[in-house]
Amino acid sequence: MISLEDRAFAVVIINEAIESGCGLAKACQEAGIDRRTFRRWTADAANEVVADARPTAERPIPHNKFSAQERACVLEACHEERFADAPPSQIVPTLADEGKYIGSESTFYRLLHAADEQHQRGRARKPLTKLPSTHCASGPNQIWSWDVTFLATPTRGIHYYLYMIMDVWSRKIVGHEVYESETGELACELFERTVLAEGCHDKEVVIHADNGAPQRSSTLRIKLDQLGLRTSYSRPRVSNDNAYSESLFRTAKYRHDFPVDGFENIEAARKWVLSFVRWYNNTHRHSAIKFVTPSQRHEGKDVEILTARKVVYRQAKELNPNRWSKDIRDWERVGEVWLNPENTIPKPEEKLKNVA
Repeated sequence: MISLEDRAFAVVIINEAIESGCGLAKACQEAGIDRRTFRRWTADAANEVVADARPTAERPIPHNKFSAQERACVLEACHEERFADAPPSQIVPTLADEGKYIGSESTFYRLLHAADEQHQRGRARKPLTKLPSTHCASGPNQIWSWDVTFLATPTRGIHYYLYMIMDVWSRKIVGHEVYESETGELACELFERTVLAEGCHDKEVVIHADNGAPQRSSTLRIKLDQLGLRTSYSRPRVSNDNAYSESLFRTAKYRHDFPVDGFENIEAARKWVLSFVRWYNNTHRHSAIKFVTPSQRHEGKDVEILTARKVVYRQAKELNPNRWSKDIRDWERVGEVWLNPENTIPKPEEKLKNVA
């Protein structure tokens, strides 16, 4: 719920925006509220902001609410020695077999929660929910994402394996290779060459991957530790924890020249992958990094490029201002890039403070 002070502040800034020529819908959107909400807040005849009446509203007592005596009966049943390590799902059927019905399982759970007695029973520990690894990159060679995908051949059941390592911040493919098998030893060779090429030995680069056999192999983990690299893994059965690599593979396999009938031999596969990597790194303008190439961003050249674009757009707007209903396109450089970021959607009251 939004406090009366925040409501009054929101109404003031929205009215100021409207007086300056802004539309009501746009002003409300910037303040983080709906138009109907604004009208409800200002519906008072004296044109005063109305406070939220929910905390002080009188609500009727449900006709099926348990009395104090009935609540005591539920807790008394749960306090019996024979039910010391039993949850309500065991207590309620047991009482029913004895010809007793006090309340439903959900009622038992609710009353135990209200009495702060619904805790883990028995010797088993409370299960822990593992959150995904969250990392932030503000420059190149801080977070790498890698994975392995199949490359089909004309022979059914036979594949080549494409290994790719991507820099999450710049989207550049920093390492790649095509092998005939999928092993941790081959991944070690690729990482050793990539670290040498990028010059990031002992820089504690975070290496993010899924939970495949080569990714989890002890051989690879020992090698990464020797190279001074940190490991990060996707949560089990969560497909979007390694979205950067999955998106890269989709871009590769949906290229117009990708051989859908398969590669004739491993040399043909390596030749095609090399041409794709060169196109992706040096020609392809990536939408997530303001349409510069991954190599330009990786080398820091995107700052000058984006600055020049802003100048071009400013000049175009000055020549024909009537064609522009809003400001020019946002060509500001993308700063931080997150791997599995936490949910940080601002609440309406927080958004009001940001507007202020």
